[in-house]
Amino acid sequence: MAAPKKGRRPTGAQGRPGRALAIILIAMVALTAGMFLSKQTTPRLGIDLAGGTSITLKAKSEPGKESAINETNMNTAVGIIDRRVNGLGVSEAEVQTQGRDHIIVNIPKGTNEQQAREQVGTTAQLYFRPVIAFADGSPAAPEGTPSPSPSASGSEAPKAGDGKASPSATPSSSATSQGRALSEALKAPAAPAPSPSASESKKADDTKAPSPSASAPAPTGDEAAAAALQAKFAALDCNDPAQRAAAGQGAKPEEPMIACGQRGDAWGKWVLGPAQVNGQDVKEAKGQIDPQRGQWIVTMQFTDKGADKFAKITGELATKQMPQNQFAIVLDGKVISDPSVSQALTGGNAEISGGFNQQSAQDLGNMLSYGALPLSFSEDSVTTVTAALGSEQLKAGLIAGAIGLALVVIYLLAYYRGLAFIAIVSLMVSAILTYTIMSLLGKGIGFALNLPAVCGAIVAIGITADSFIVYFERIRDEIREGRTLRPAVERAWPRARRTILVSDFVSFLAAAVLFIVTVGKVQGFAFTLGLTTLLDVVVVFLFTKPVMTLVARTKFFSSGHPWSGLDPKRLGAKPPLRRSRRTGSAPAPVDAKEA
Repeated sequence: MAAPKKGRRPTGAQGRPGRALAIILIAMVALTAGMFLSKQTTPRLGIDLAGGTSITLKAKSEPGKESAINETNMNTAVGIIDRRVNGLGVSEAEVQTQGRDHIIVNIPKGTNEQQAREQVGTTAQLYFRPVIAFADGSPAAPEGTPSPSPSASGSEAPKAGDGKASPSATPSSSATSQGRALSEALKAPAAPAPSPSASESKKADDTKAPSPSASAPAPTGDEAAAAALQAKFAALDCNDPAQRAAAGQGAKPEEPMIACGQRGDAWGKWVLGPAQVNGQDVKEAKGQIDPQRGQWIVTMQFTDKGADKFAKITGELATKQMPQNQFAIVLDGKVISDPSVSQALTGGNAEISGGFNQQSAQDLGNMLSYGALPLSFSEDSVTTVTAALGSEQLKAGLIAGAIGLALVVIYLLAYYRGLAFIAIVSLMVSAILTYTIMSLLGKGIGFALNLPAVCGAIVAIGITADSFIVYFERIRDEIREGRTLRPAVERAWPRARRTILVSDFVSFLAAAVLFIVTVGKVQGFAFTLGLTTLLDVVVVFLFTKPVMTLVARTKFFSSGHPWSGLDPKRLGAKPPLRRSRRTGSAPAPVDAKEA
């Protein structure tokens, strides 16, 4: 005896439409609540709609490197700056070249403009330099009064920005020890002291007033350079913003330099030796919080070559006394940390600490990870962009979108009648999801809604409406074949689902390709188009189909009311399909006579 055939489960989970509706309702409530909790109740607007700041950067020629300002380096700089300020590429900050040596950066309103200005102009040239001398940021006092000198105590020096007091003042006679340290940094042996000649001795006896040059050796070139560096260090006032900005500029990596940095609320100044490790030796950098100290730090992983150099320099510094056992981490001529070393640091990892918050630590890690700019830049101009023209264009675009939406609604009402209300409610659900997600993305990843993005949202109305039309037409085709509404809804779904998925996949693929190969505002259009295409799939699967299953159980739609849009007579339906299966033609009767 043959086993009875099992009944086939209805396609589309006909009996549980409430589960899908509950999921999308929970998602809408969660997104709306998140939008209000984040206090970002409107999408962030781009520079063409809200205005913003336009920064013009000019590439600077360095001595002997005038040829470095070329198309290749300018394009490289544009790419690095764009990644720094644009994050995921949808915050609508525009970065483009202008002429041979200018870069234009447009930053929309609502962005931290000061932080963005630091990001775009910072070259991120990182060097690790040994510390030769340290003093507070004030210029040295006149001769005969106490003046700051390098820390010579055996205690550990505080890191830059840790808020500890700077070394106390010592008598000005310590300038001699500073000069010796500077001479050693120049890596040149001291010249032997020449003996005075006989004539000079006789002249000294006659005049009874020996000249200073007779009792002191003539300074060599290295000693003169050390003396000049010492004088510049003593006169430097790091509390003056102009002097502070110019202190570390133009220093070559292979030469000593003077730089300023901040320790807590006070500024200090350093004499630093030649660079031993540079930013190109850093493989990866990121800002993170130190769980033990509860402070934000920047961790760095060196390349194999950089790890060897870092281990070598820290091993040499560990044998010296304060402050020569410290190395300064110098970013764009500014000391951001000066930790001391007690042993060689091997393993290829290091960290930068001192006065960071979450934003500054992540910004520094961001700059170091994306690499140093190949050129130095200065701000040529900073202008404020008004949103008057963009507001007019937005108004015109919204009017055009409203007209297009009204025409779609009129068409749906005229052609699909009762089914049009299901399509309209589905469009409203899609609009709520799109609005809340765009608002949250504005705060989360810096997404900014610009005019092309608005165009992408308008185009998405047609894509979403097309999905409803495909499904409705499949249902009407089933009714034309003689089926009632409930089986027609379930039998039409598999075929409509395939068509909807293929159509949305093509739209999403086009948006993804457009997002990858384009820059600037076009990316906003591609991002919005891709987002709304994904939401179309979500709405059709979790809202339109379950609602259609529920309304098929109502008398108004299941009876084929003339205003339901599913009237069998208006659709030209065939007679009901027979349930019986044909068994084939009966054999013709056999004539007895023929037999």
